[in-house]
Amino acid sequence: MSNQRKVLVLVHQLGERPAPYLDRLRDAGFEIVHPGIGRRPSEQELIGLLPGVYATIAGSEPYTERVFASTQALRIIARFGVGYDQIDLDAATRHGVTVAMAFGTNHESVADGAFTLLCACACNLPAKHVLVAGGGWGTSFHTGIWRKTVGVIGLGRIGKALARRCRGFDMRVLAYDPLPDQAYAVANGIALVSLETLLETADFVSLHIPHSAQTDGFIDAAKLRLMRPGAFLINTARGPLVDEAALYDALRDRRIAGAGLDVFRHEPPTGSPLLGLPNVVLTPHSTGMDDTGEVAMANRCVDSILAVARGESPGAEYVLNPSAHAAPASA
Repeated sequence: MSNQRKVLVLVHQLGERPAPYLDRLRDAGFEIVHPGIGRRPSEQELIGLLPGVYATIAGSEPYTERVFASTQALRIIARFGVGYDQIDLDAATRHGVTVAMAFGTNHESVADGAFTLLCACACNLPAKHVLVAGGGWGTSFHTGIWRKTVGVIGLGRIGKALARRCRGFDMRVLAYDPLPDQAYAVANGIALVSLETLLETADFVSLHIPHSAQTDGFIDAAKLRLMRPGAFLINTARGPLVDEAALYDALRDRRIAGAGLDVFRHEPPTGSPLLGLPNVVLTPHSTGMDDTGEVAMANRCVDSILAVARGESPGAEYVLNPSAHAAPASA
């Protein structure tokens, strides 16, 4: 294997700590490259980083037609995660670039994060921390979680994992999914309901659906009006699923109690009015980034890159565009 082939690691956190799983790529003759910018690159920055790059361990940077047309060497995008709304799959296929995901590696980590946000909202944790850290004291009532009702929108891997956690706290679990796993719901005490029923009933509404043109702004002003005044919205999926202007209005006017947000339409959400609200808990798109998820996602990416380098498929369960192997390389 040629030493000239490069793997560009675009998950900047992997360049800030020991990453022994990358040694498997070095042992196979790859050069590991970290861009060193400490954030997600823009489209133009990505184009500038890609010359000579055979594979990327990808974050949420944009892979557009312009990006694919700019490089002749790129053969695989190994996504460090499960979202692919920033990847033009048709363009990837035309340019012969395999897109391989890390499905099944970090759903438990994201569910942990979603449940953490839920608990922080339920216990008004940030405000109480600020109170005590500022020298204050005093008690106040908060919502709590025991025997409350959670509504899970999207009963996939992450939604199922969150439902299990909630059942452990004796919560009533409602779920909405266009194609639900009926057997799983029955076995785990999950009530499958309409979206309207879920929004009208749940104390906590947690989003676990993919972002697409069809789901952009999925939680809009009309859906927020269906939620209970004491309810909280939790979003660890994708920021564009929520109409943030409508959410701001609902939170400001206390038409819902609060929100726990790990994701935003624009990241970081610099200047967003959501940042100034007292009834919002915010985290930096990081709920799936625990130690267990890191190792599992990284090893899955490495496995996919090595498979493509051997002329093999990383596996049908991981590849989004299997026909990319048959496409010509970029001219």
